[in-house]
Amino acid sequence: MKLTTPDKTTTIRQTFPVLEMTCGACAVSVESILKKTEGIKDAAVNYANHTALIEYDQKRIQPQAIQQAVRAIGYDLVIDTENAQIIQEEAQHNQYESLKRRTIWSSILSLPVFLIGMFWMDMPYGNYISMVLSAPVVFYFGRSYFVHAYKQASFGKANMDTLVALSTGIAFLFSMFNTFFPEFWHQRGIHPHVYYEAAAVVITFISLGKWLEEKAKSNTSSAIKKLMSLQPKTVRVVKNGLEEEIATSHVMVGNIIIIRPGEKIPLDGIVVEGKSFVDESMISGEPIAVEKYRGEKVFAGTVNQKGNFQFEVQKISSETVLAQIIKMVQQAQGSKAPVQLKADKIASVFVPIVMAISVCTFIIWMMVGGENAFTHALLTSVTVLVIACPCALGLATPTALMVGIGRGAENNILIKDAESLEQAHRISIIALDKTGTITEGKPTVKDIRWLTHSSTQHQSALYSLELKSEHPLAQAIVDNLTRNNISTAPIIEFESITGKGAKAKVAGEVYFVGNQKLMVDNNIVFSAEVNSLSLEWQKKANTIVYFSDSINLLAMVAIEDKIKESSKSAVAELQKMGIEVHLVTGDNAQTAEAVARQVGIQHFQSEMLPADKALYIERLQKSGEIVGMVGDGINDSQALAQANVSMAMGKGSDIAMDTAAMTLLTSDLQSIPKALKLSSRIVQGIHQNLFWAFIYNAIGIPIAAGILYPYNGFLLNPMIAGAAMALSSVSVVSNSLRLKWVRL
Repeated sequence: MKLTTPDKTTTIRQTFPVLEMTCGACAVSVESILKKTEGIKDAAVNYANHTALIEYDQKRIQPQAIQQAVRAIGYDLVIDTENAQIIQEEAQHNQYESLKRRTIWSSILSLPVFLIGMFWMDMPYGNYISMVLSAPVVFYFGRSYFVHAYKQASFGKANMDTLVALSTGIAFLFSMFNTFFPEFWHQRGIHPHVYYEAAAVVITFISLGKWLEEKAKSNTSSAIKKLMSLQPKTVRVVKNGLEEEIATSHVMVGNIIIIRPGEKIPLDGIVVEGKSFVDESMISGEPIAVEKYRGEKVFAGTVNQKGNFQFEVQKISSETVLAQIIKMVQQAQGSKAPVQLKADKIASVFVPIVMAISVCTFIIWMMVGGENAFTHALLTSVTVLVIACPCALGLATPTALMVGIGRGAENNILIKDAESLEQAHRISIIALDKTGTITEGKPTVKDIRWLTHSSTQHQSALYSLELKSEHPLAQAIVDNLTRNNISTAPIIEFESITGKGAKAKVAGEVYFVGNQKLMVDNNIVFSAEVNSLSLEWQKKANTIVYFSDSINLLAMVAIEDKIKESSKSAVAELQKMGIEVHLVTGDNAQTAEAVARQVGIQHFQSEMLPADKALYIERLQKSGEIVGMVGDGINDSQALAQANVSMAMGKGSDIAMDTAAMTLLTSDLQSIPKALKLSSRIVQGIHQNLFWAFIYNAIGIPIAAGILYPYNGFLLNPMIAGAAMALSSVSVVSNSLRLKWVRL
């Protein structure tokens, strides 16, 4: 489900752990009550990872009120954001241990009941022994089903607990009546059957299924746990010249932290003393360690190599790059794919439909069942309630998403929402930006050609203008002129001209720096020599920056940005997958053509402003194409927003990463085909899960109702139905877990 864009002034979008959910219908119930609560704009509840992604107006409602709304229907919400993960893990661990104990004790008590019911039905006092042993199984170890069913019923809702409580409760009470009043049936010529073994074993099998399900689900969130383990729990801080070990959560911005060889860096900051190499593969995906010295940035979760250094904290634990990655993965895992919305609608009416089928089954058997009508009616209606569990349906989509998104995070692919993931495998065209996407994004000056006398004033003007600019090409020129010890000059009226360059006044003279469009717009004339040299440089895939005053062209700068080694092979792999690759760039036609030729791209568009890129993608979409856009700069954000699926390179601008549906932490373009393959496998897994969840109920419910009885006399035992129900949930989770080992 795609949540609406929040009003940042009053609206908060936050993930809260949800406790006490036992099935997919529970998630639907919690989501329903949240959406009806005043002040909540939208909510998405994920049964697989027991979280609620809630968008609410903080002026109209506070987390405490949201928690109360959830508690009213029998569930709980963790609102302690600082310790939410710990509280949820403790609750899940306690639930797991509780299920384990209940399953073991239920099994011990149910075994003799099962043996008596199956083999020693006529033993003296057998019914009384079975009743005494099965009562604690049903009403003590299975009490949670009755409690939750009652709370749901008080709000006019029903879930899996309703089915379990009705089926086992009816079977036990009917058996108890037959135990104490057997003559009621004897007088009517009917043998008084008891179903203690069915009630007890159903509770046991359902508890076993839940236990196995919890164990399997804990594996689906392993990627989050791995990411969280990257941040040390304690750090050594320098205070008043002395070292002090404190909890990472207590560190403040400005604290100085000591890092020794082999240690993980706990927070984001800047090196203030020392020198070392740091393994940043977790952030960048690059295997080569990066040298760190005074003034260099370091990031939480990265690993120091051999040297010692100290760094000043710039971001606390909740604001680090690592924290943002974890938050993005959690929100993606908590989001809903469009296919799940259909499953949720089915789950919301599933339990009432099953209850109606159970009642109809009872009535039909009473009408046509002959001398054993009541016995068969009761058995089949109870079996229908037992076998029809919505758990498999509720788990089908979220477990596949959780495992798949976690698998992506392990491969430096961060996915923001499930909707884009579901779309990605349908992409027919990928549009690639050039700088920082196909190329390394580290432009260097190849040549500077001064067309007039290279005066100190002109060089200072060029240096000062580029210092003000944020464009990566400007930085290349600044670096070059810095090495030549060019000094700055005071500038006024600086203006950045989107997609073209910049202008400013230096010492009373107006100067322009940028591309050919900027020169043409300001009537700067190019000589034949300039045109010839431009063409020569562009054929070598160099980008040209022109520098002029208000009348004459003063200089031309050739800037080289090397093509990444992986670009050509990534383009070839995308084309092999049947995807058309387009290059969209603001650079000139000759440079764009040269780059496209080198990496094997047939379609390219040059001299495009940010709005032009978005319009180009819109035109492709109108022709029926599903378009993916990959970029890294602020100028790509409009096109990223327009695309069906958007991917930002992790070393790009914050705006690009905020806009994009996926972020590729590594600069390797091979991540793109990997992301598309992952999308395909996840969607395939979801469809497999949904197929098995639906086919299971489509086949199971009619058999439970006794459809085979007229042909071969077969009636499904409620105990077998309970085992089958448990198996369906475990099989869906197990199928999702296969995504952990899928080859990308």
